[in-house]
Amino acid sequence: MLAPMGWDQLDAGISLPVDPRIQIPELHEIHLDVADPAAITDLESSTHAEVLKALAGRVTSGMTVAVGAGSRGLTGRVELLRGTISGLRALGADPFVVPAMGSHGGATGPGQVAMLESLGMSEAALDAEIRATMDTVEVARTASGMPIYLDSHAAGADAIFPVNRIKPHTCFKGPIESGCTKMAVVGFGKQPGAAQIHSCGPEQMRDRLLDGIAALRATGRLLGGVASVEAAHGDVVRVQALRSEDVGGPAEEELTEYARDLIPRLPFDEIDVLIIDKGGKDISGTTMDPNVTGRFWVPGLADLPQPQVTAIVLCSMTPISGGNLLGIGFADFIPAALAQQIDWHKTYVNCFTAGPSGLRRARMPMVLPDEESCIKAALSMCGRGIDEPKRVVRIESTLHLTRCWVSEALL
Repeated sequence: MLAPMGWDQLDAGISLPVDPRIQIPELHEIHLDVADPAAITDLESSTHAEVLKALAGRVTSGMTVAVGAGSRGLTGRVELLRGTISGLRALGADPFVVPAMGSHGGATGPGQVAMLESLGMSEAALDAEIRATMDTVEVARTASGMPIYLDSHAAGADAIFPVNRIKPHTCFKGPIESGCTKMAVVGFGKQPGAAQIHSCGPEQMRDRLLDGIAALRATGRLLGGVASVEAAHGDVVRVQALRSEDVGGPAEEELTEYARDLIPRLPFDEIDVLIIDKGGKDISGTTMDPNVTGRFWVPGLADLPQPQVTAIVLCSMTPISGGNLLGIGFADFIPAALAQQIDWHKTYVNCFTAGPSGLRRARMPMVLPDEESCIKAALSMCGRGIDEPKRVVRIESTLHLTRCWVSEALL
């Protein structure tokens, strides 16, 4: 276990060499022009009906099904899982829940159960048993010889069934990114499954994921999955039950394109200082979503052309993150209170599993006494003269981005 770093020297009375003429500009709220499709009103019933429709004739009586639950902050996650579980039961299956989250939760079974419970996914809430372990079983190999792992509880079931949100990934680009395919190959594979996919560059990651789902499908262990898509306002606007051939197939590709079109963008080419109120694992696997900030920082993967952000201030971390702040390196400044909350063991375990995408994303930003100090330091180092107007944007987080606050220079 790594010893926590001490930030005691950064008390409120410390004097920083920031020019006193640097002042935080007044910010004005603006609403972003985002797609606004209708939300699904009864998510549990809709999911139940989707499962019945997609899997009719594919479930045998007594079939044991390991339903994957992840660590992301999916909207309606409890309802999605309850609808999935009740649908499987109505078809005659015997479902149970497996934490399908790779190495999250400190890479321990109890840690992963605790993470599910912190997200509201307890056995009582889901009306299903949760079976957690970090032990894995090799169940297949790809044509190139890459092993495919499953959590041993999942491997002991007749089939697996991931439930996940579809969205653009933070480490690679491809026809299918984050969703049911990734949970099946990476999440269910626990630490070794996650490590071998994340250990390579973005092109290999894309290809290994597609090869992996093909090999897993060929074993007959993949029953299908449930995919959700969220709009910028946070509501689920689409839920679809997938059959085995749909996971990693054209149906998931179409959902990925739909989700990509719904990602909100900051409508500015250049930003001097971006202030993010909170980051965390329930917001993005990388604390802050690079699809919003433009910073990917993965060897072999280009950053977005817009926005070009000079300095990022991250103010706080969500409690659900449990101290895991992979992606802290995206920030240039953080307050001491946030630095004190980082669990370096959890962060580095996640970072090592992430391979090359963890190199820069776990670097330590400047740690200053408080939020105001961080913002003033960012303003003084953003490359614009003291007397020049600063282009400042403030957002609550990179998830469900429908509004922001901007300085006069951007109005």
